[in-house]
Amino acid sequence: MSEVRLSSVTKVYDDEILAVEEIDLDVRDGEFLVMVGPSGCGKSTTLRMIGGLETVTAGEIAIEEQVVNDVRPQDRNIAMVFQNYALYPHMTVRDNMSFGLRLSGEYEDKEIESRVEETAELLEISALLNQLPKQLSGGQQQRVALGRAIIRDPDVFLLDEPLSNLDAKLRSQMRTELQRIQEELGVTTIYVTHDQTEAMTMGDRIAILNEGELQQVAQPEQCYDRPNNEFVAGFIGSPSMNFFAVTATRVNDGVRLRGSEFETTLPISLEEGEYTLGVRPEDFTIETDGRHFEAVVDVVEPMGSDNFLYLNFASDEDREITARVDSEVRPNTGETVGLGFDPDDVHFFDGEQQRVALDDEPNPVTTP
Repeated sequence: MSEVRLSSVTKVYDDEILAVEEIDLDVRDGEFLVMVGPSGCGKSTTLRMIGGLETVTAGEIAIEEQVVNDVRPQDRNIAMVFQNYALYPHMTVRDNMSFGLRLSGEYEDKEIESRVEETAELLEISALLNQLPKQLSGGQQQRVALGRAIIRDPDVFLLDEPLSNLDAKLRSQMRTELQRIQEELGVTTIYVTHDQTEAMTMGDRIAILNEGELQQVAQPEQCYDRPNNEFVAGFIGSPSMNFFAVTATRVNDGVRLRGSEFETTLPISLEEGEYTLGVRPEDFTIETDGRHFEAVVDVVEPMGSDNFLYLNFASDEDREITARVDSEVRPNTGETVGLGFDPDDVHFFDGEQQRVALDDEPNPVTTP
């Protein structure tokens, strides 16, 4: 079993810079877990602590139930792939892939060659084995870097933004390839990225970090549909969720919400008080009667299958609202439109920016 467990893991630099704060995280055997968050949130630092490239200030890291805080990186049976492929320029693909095995002295030449051939076939780079890195495209170099990691048959893969140097189309292709390879190998994989699209499409679960703290760990759809807090709600989803400060007052048919620029009533159960209302752009509809509130169209951005609408309240041009609508919905710039939404699709956050569950909905789940 290749489980990875982090228990209250903390990293402090120079006795004053808190990079990671008391992270508790269990990565299951064979799982593809993606760590995601903005730059500087501590995700790469956490990965490097798992790999042994950074020391742990406090807490414990265990791999296969063995605490590895003081175990050297080469003795943890992990393999890392970095953003820069770190290939030896003077070595062929074959030699790059086999270098670590030869250096260990644990394998016969015949077994090394067999592993190289099998790994190259898996990655579809058999025809490149005698070429130098400078003769390869970015995608091919990335496959070689992956091959060098795979060939070692590690307990855990650690991938630190390995696709960020690729163009958009190739990055999409490599996402699919990485998922295929990981499923075939069944190796526990921890993947770090700042790209939420990669997180949502690749991970069995995603771990969202911000300012060194773990915000939520759950399946991608859980983080999207039931974000733990306002940060997760705004970070996951593109375009980002719209937020409105509102005051909730009970009325006979539900709850009346008053914002600085609008007032509407929703048939929901919510305690009276101050909240932040969250509405995802795709949950807005364009209404002829201004069902919830009205806004003025500032920019229409065609995206092919959808249109992104950027709107403002008439009395506050600096308050931008984003709506994602069907391509046939294309109001004119300067036009006033009504915005509607289904009450089941909205989110509420309290004064501590934590999500508020409505009615009998269970509280947001952070999967341990």
